[in-house]
Amino acid sequence: MLRRLHKEQPASFAFTPANQQWAEAQITKYPEGRQASAIIPLLWRAQEQEGWLTRPAIEHVAEMLGLAYIRALEVATFYFMFQLQPVGSVAHIQICGTTSCMICGAEDLVAVCRDKIAKSAHEISADGKLSWEEVECLGACSNAPMAQIGKDYYEDLTVDRFSEMLDQFRAGEVPVPGPQNGRFTSEPLGGATALTDTADSGDHAQNASVTLATSIRDTIKRIDGTEVPLRTPWQQAEQADEDPEVAARDPMMPPAGPDGKQAGRVRDQEDAPRDRGDASDGVANVRGSDATAKGKPDEGSVVDDPEGTPAKGIGAGAVSGGDTAPVAESSDATAASTTTTAAPASASTVDVGTKPAGLDAPREGGADDLKAIRGIGPKLEKLCNSMGFYHFEQIANWTDTEIAWVDSNLEGFKGRVTRDEWVKQAKVLSDGGETAFSSRVKKGDVY
Repeated sequence: MLRRLHKEQPASFAFTPANQQWAEAQITKYPEGRQASAIIPLLWRAQEQEGWLTRPAIEHVAEMLGLAYIRALEVATFYFMFQLQPVGSVAHIQICGTTSCMICGAEDLVAVCRDKIAKSAHEISADGKLSWEEVECLGACSNAPMAQIGKDYYEDLTVDRFSEMLDQFRAGEVPVPGPQNGRFTSEPLGGATALTDTADSGDHAQNASVTLATSIRDTIKRIDGTEVPLRTPWQQAEQADEDPEVAARDPMMPPAGPDGKQAGRVRDQEDAPRDRGDASDGVANVRGSDATAKGKPDEGSVVDDPEGTPAKGIGAGAVSGGDTAPVAESSDATAASTTTTAAPASASTVDVGTKPAGLDAPREGGADDLKAIRGIGPKLEKLCNSMGFYHFEQIANWTDTEIAWVDSNLEGFKGRVTRDEWVKQAKVLSDGGETAFSSRVKKGDVY
């Protein structure tokens, strides 16, 4: 299929301030010189903000990443996830038309779209609320026929149920995603014959994917970046505990008491509330069944965004946006004592953790080559120096709370200390040793 940009385009595009901050944070996930790898999440966020992907948006993302415009256009026109023309203001329906779905009735669903939305694909309904298209395999063959609407899969569809769902979307309701015929996941219609403990435990109203979708509740809405993200215990987001909006969306928070106050965040999945409502109120418990491994992931795990970026730790994808890094708990370890002065405070410093002591200038003998630490390039070295950090020993002695402060104040590079294990590398280098990366720097293999 030939995919072209829409003939009518807006004059300009700009991310909202919150989305701009989110986009800049995504870029820091990639190594120096590889920022172009962030193109898909940035294009996706632009589409989430506007509803479809405009030419000015593609150009804006290309400029942010230092790409030629044609390179960004190649990506935008290749992937069918990107809508190159206006879509319905409420929802855009993508009907899977490949073999399994076609055999099981996809053509009947397309007929419903023609009747209730518009005669042709990519045409917006008369009320401006819905649009549709037929797409290639979406990978839910066991639950055919199905459709992707917004971020979610609606499976095991019938003509009657699908028609009813379109009416719900038009009325401002969001039907619960997942199987629409009563199945928990993709077990046989007659009931599960394997993994019966998980399927029949009664612990969940829906499967894990549906549970997450109903917990986040951002399936079809525009994303302007101001949304309160779903928080999880391993992020230790204490500042959100008293926020009723956060608590209302966090399935790991117990229900509010009679006075409307929260009892406090659940510290471990084993202690999570087992019932957070049913499908009718859009909230469900995300805790695993009794067969699920208990406990938190390793300290420093990062939970990423729902766009599909890889994630470490338990609960991947449970946070909308992916730009919130965990803050490690305070450590009793103390840095080696040296004569230092506090690094000059920046007007944009973030009050997280404890600010490490810095030096006014390098010690006698000159500054260490901080670029020998994997993850520190020329720009980051200058930024570290501006904060008063010149020597491997300084970084090697940062405590957990000091790491948290630096991670949060590396403007444009937030989270790099933890992600690239600066402290671990600095300890080796401060003792006169070498790492595999520093030896490459020494040989001149890294520029």
